[in-house]
Amino acid sequence: MMHPQVFISGLILLLQGALGSYTVVEGVVGHPVTLPYTYSTNGGVHTACWGLGECMLFYCSKSLIWTNGYYVYYKRSSRYQLKGHISEGNLSLTIENAVQSDSGPYCCIVAIPGSFRFMTYSLEIKPEYILMKKKSGSLSGCILYL
Repeated sequence: MMHPQVFISGLILLLQGALGSYTVVEGVVGHPVTLPYTYSTNGGVHTACWGLGECMLFYCSKSLIWTNGYYVYYKRSSRYQLKGHISEGNLSLTIENAVQSDSGPYCCIVAIPGSFRFMTYSLEIKPEYILMKKKSGSLSGCILYL
């Protein structure tokens, strides 16, 4: 029988390759917003996906984009784009014409044989605002949300 300490130590070593990180990205309604992600292609190019929600162990839930490492072969909407050189490891996701309902968690997973890498983002889309200039007889410092 395996001792619990050995099992837990082995599990920790196994999960190290699966660990990712968490980043907050802010955007503005009506503008494009980019969630940056790159990986080293020294070991070759790999299948990857972007999804809505937290990262799952081996797949993107609510898939937005899938790539085989060279080109995008699935895209949920034309608003979601990979504008970088995919074959060079640039998987940065651009969301065109952001809306407040785009706010929330996003996940990018790269399927590397024997392992995988992931990055979780929290996207916060803010309303566009205009800072009013001071005019005589008007309020200064007013912020108008569109």
